[in-house]
Amino acid sequence: MDFWKKCSSCKKPISFRTKYWVCNVSTCNRKRTGLAFCTVSCWDAHVPMMNHKEAWAEERTSPSREQYAQELAPTPTTHNKETPMENTEQTEVAQTTEAGATEKEVLIVASKLKNYIKASSGMNTAGNVMETLSDRVRVLCDQAIANAKSAGRKTVMDRDFS
Repeated sequence: MDFWKKCSSCKKPISFRTKYWVCNVSTCNRKRTGLAFCTVSCWDAHVPMMNHKEAWAEERTSPSREQYAQELAPTPTTHNKETPMENTEQTEVAQTTEAGATEKEVLIVASKLKNYIKASSGMNTAGNVMETLSDRVRVLCDQAIANAKSAGRKTVMDRDFS
């Protein structure tokens, strides 16, 4: 790859060891979101769309090609068939399922939830709601999976959630 990342707004490539800008708002900074902008004007274009009340662009420098390759390399806490996990505690380590999705990944479509809450109550939704709600959905899914297994099925059905 000849560039580090594409601009989240205009989609122009951001080269290695180049200035770029990020939003100071925590929901835009998360590893999963990873918004990066090639110019301040590209950052500025996302502000009205994200409904930020107070926000500013923070200047950063993209990593070198070597640093980026190291970031992408698997870590000892990554679960794969060749390297068993050293740390089996579930507190901060994201466990990986057979499907490859991490247990701590957000399961809720943020825009849909925020729109629903806004339309129902006129209220805003905090950024950490998605993680909390995803944790609750996981618990419900685990219970439904157990119900389907006890019924001798390999398919989780709507009735398993009751």
